[in-house]
Amino acid sequence: MKTNGVILAAGLSSRMKAFKPLLKLKEKTIIEYSIDSMFNAGVNQIVMVLGFHAEEIETLLRNKYDCSRVSFIYNEKYAETDMFASVKLGISALDTCDAFYLLPGDMPAIQTKTFLMVKECLGRTGAMVAFPTINDHRKHPPLISWKCIDFILKFHGDGGLRSLWNELETQIVTVPVEDFGCSIDADTKEDYSRLVHYMES
Repeated sequence: MKTNGVILAAGLSSRMKAFKPLLKLKEKTIIEYSIDSMFNAGVNQIVMVLGFHAEEIETLLRNKYDCSRVSFIYNEKYAETDMFASVKLGISALDTCDAFYLLPGDMPAIQTKTFLMVKECLGRTGAMVAFPTINDHRKHPPLISWKCIDFILKFHGDGGLRSLWNELETQIVTVPVEDFGCSIDADTKEDYSRLVHYMES
């Protein structure tokens, strides 16, 4: 199964009071760990959706990654749109594949095994979407079949991603994982401290 990825990094980081993607974790930034986690799982191409501080992120990443494998698209209305707008922009820029992962840019600690378990589940079941779960709660990253592309791009229901998943409910499968990285991001300073501790340990 050929997989690609969309990483969402257009937000204002308003709750964090610092720009999340460029915060350091050990020797790299959060956004670099997020990208590397996908590549470690065999993803071919990643589309980065940028907005706030877009130039800073792009400059950093162009110096570290092959431009044929990491590309950039911009949500010019990042301050007034929700995550679903960035999702649509990202998937519209993807090269054709069998399925694609969707990941917020502030979730750098997801294990390779989790990506691969979700991939195996989607391939085995033929579902439209596969989520990892912890204690029966869906977590990131979902793996989404290419067959969903048109449906997502044309979807305009209220409620954004949550409404989209509701519409696809009968075609979603889940796989239980033991990966604390699926549960931690950097929304707040407390979250970031927890993330730093987890990565260091």
